[in-house]
Amino acid sequence: MMTTFLTLLAGMALMLALVAAVQRFMRFPAQTPQDYAAMEPAFDIRKHLSGPMTCEGVIYGPMGRVSSRFTADMHGTWDGDSGTLAEHFRYDSGTEQDREWRLTLLSGGRIRAEADDLVGRGEGTQKGAAVQLCYTIRLPESAGGHALDVTDWLYLIDETTIVNRSQFRKYGIKVAELVATMRKVDA
Repeated sequence: MMTTFLTLLAGMALMLALVAAVQRFMRFPAQTPQDYAAMEPAFDIRKHLSGPMTCEGVIYGPMGRVSSRFTADMHGTWDGDSGTLAEHFRYDSGTEQDREWRLTLLSGGRIRAEADDLVGRGEGTQKGAAVQLCYTIRLPESAGGHALDVTDWLYLIDETTIVNRSQFRKYGIKVAELVATMRKVDA
């Protein structure tokens, strides 16, 4: 009986280790900026997150179903390596939200990001045709007030189109995912 229990326990431990390895090395979190270094066109946040933009997207809940849809108007302004990205979101629930990113491009393509709803600062990297940004966001009280760890990936499709994929995690468990398209608006 004890041998059966130990075999079962060892099997469960092996399965958990396998699941953790798949999550870490074969899925979304396994990407690195270096994976996109050779892709063109090259992403420059000062250029591609500048001026008026429009955005459409969906947010998926923890079970993979769409929990919210949104549109947004965005406007980026830059002074050298420091910029702001103002965002005005309209959700399918009728609620609206204004946010503002304060971005700084550092040496080696590194990015520092700040916003009023972040816990601390975000850090990222632009390399090739992609930008990765990692931060902790505090949701509004109306959404529970939780602090979630976020990994954003922005992929430059062409000179005017960016696809954004983000995952939101709590205690390492994915609780939401966002997919959006951002497009430059003709001035």
